[in-house]
Amino acid sequence: MDKSGEAYWKATLGLLTKILIVWFLVSFGAGILFVDLFNKIHLGGYPLGFWFAHQGSMYVFVALIFYYGKKMGEIDRKFDVHEE
Repeated sequence: MDKSGEAYWKATLGLLTKILIVWFLVSFGAGILFVDLFNKIHLGGYPLGFWFAHQGSMYVFVALIFYYGKKMGEIDRKFDVHEE
């Protein structure tokens, strides 16, 4: 693999790593690990930990999909592997 290919995959894996860290923190962290801390805050009448576990994480996951699409498009254009 040439240097450009290695750089492309390094950028791609870096993006995936960042997204998976956010995914973990939102799903496992906010919904399970930090639930007692977040439950002290209320959002719409419900404890924030409960809200994250049942609704908030889905909003973040959908936002991550759009973020991934945007950033992957930028990486593809940077390394000239984008689709026309």
